[in-house]
Amino acid sequence: MSLLSRISALLEAALPDPAVPADTAATGAVPTGTSPVGSASARPTGLRPGTAAPPAAAASAQPTGFRPAIAAPAAVLGGPTGLGTAGLRIPPPPVTAAHVTAAHVTTSHVSTPHVTASRPAGGVPPLYCPEPVRDDPALGRIVNERLVAWAGEVGIYPGQLERVRAADFGRLVMLTHPDSDDPDRLLAAAKCALAEWATDDHYCDDASLGATPELLGARLGLALSVVEGAQLPFRYAAEWERGMREDPVLVSLRSAFEHLSRYARPDQVARLRHEIAGLFTAYNQEGSWRVSERSPAVWQYLSHRQINSFLPCIAMVDVVGGYRLPAAEYSAPPVRRVIRLASLASTLVNDLYSMGKEDQATGVDFNLPALIAAEEHCSLAGAARRAARIHDELVHTVEAEAALLGLGGSPELKRYLSAVWAWLGGNHEWHRGSRRYNPGS
Repeated sequence: MSLLSRISALLEAALPDPAVPADTAATGAVPTGTSPVGSASARPTGLRPGTAAPPAAAASAQPTGFRPAIAAPAAVLGGPTGLGTAGLRIPPPPVTAAHVTAAHVTTSHVSTPHVTASRPAGGVPPLYCPEPVRDDPALGRIVNERLVAWAGEVGIYPGQLERVRAADFGRLVMLTHPDSDDPDRLLAAAKCALAEWATDDHYCDDASLGATPELLGARLGLALSVVEGAQLPFRYAAEWERGMREDPVLVSLRSAFEHLSRYARPDQVARLRHEIAGLFTAYNQEGSWRVSERSPAVWQYLSHRQINSFLPCIAMVDVVGGYRLPAAEYSAPPVRRVIRLASLASTLVNDLYSMGKEDQATGVDFNLPALIAAEEHCSLAGAARRAARIHDELVHTVEAEAALLGLGGSPELKRYLSAVWAWLGGNHEWHRGSRRYNPGS
């Protein structure tokens, strides 16, 4: 189920809340207040205390349109993990990994996102997630209108532009990138995201847009040639160019990358290409499940959802913010782990908010609560609560491990991790407040 299809589906009714016994053991979820993954001894050691944001002087040197750096998960000594720890301060060094937990830095120029278990909406269980750093509806509307106009220019979603407008992806990008007030930078990120989702809809999911399972692999291969920039012999280059111009999805991908390249350095563009290659692989994986009419096991789905996810969007946070996380730091296994866990958590938010009749109508379940319900023989309401616990485990892990990484990383890494944290909060706020899920809001 594509993102655009998911957000267009309303929940038919709030999920029932029958008395269901605690089922943590059945899912392997970690209770709140415990370390969700591994132990302290398995985490990096020898980290130096650091600050959550670059110096104020560096912030003042940023181009117009940038906001002050936002707060990142930071570290404290001797405190508990989980709910209720987000407001703790950083004490003086020395610090050892065995005594570090997650919190948030407060400085004269850094705001502190509050971490809460959100109120349920439309049957979605409470989720542990940061609050959004900023909400600027006017900026979101500007980005959204420019995005819809661009979609019309490149030709994606013909006859469905009002559906694209109602999805309000401009608001999503505004909420998830709070360190930039520049509409054009935000639009660059929005174009990339919509081009990726259009690839899913036009090639994988929506027959009315031309999706054909038998052609999926061939089309995704051509799409990747656009993302990578095909280098062909002279005789065939013109034919490739002509074929690219005849397909609105390919036009949108090239246009989006051209816009992003105004702000991104070559290694940042290469990073996005890598994440999109993984995304397209996951589209193919989902296509094989659809053709075979086979639902994946929960563990298969979770590994799939880590790459069929918001990962390409999260990869661009430094581009939108106007700085550069060095490739060596982005690719470092501990950093990569936090980014991938965050991308999975943010995508499970979409799964929880998009539960509804369209998932059930396909005949093949591609939604975590539905898969849990089928595999564990429980109600959909109970499965949603189990999915929420999986989400919360991931967010607690991101919070704690990002705190450790921030102690010894570069200023750019600290800022990047804070931006990932803000992305989680903005993504959740968009889902929580969307009229598509909350018609009365």
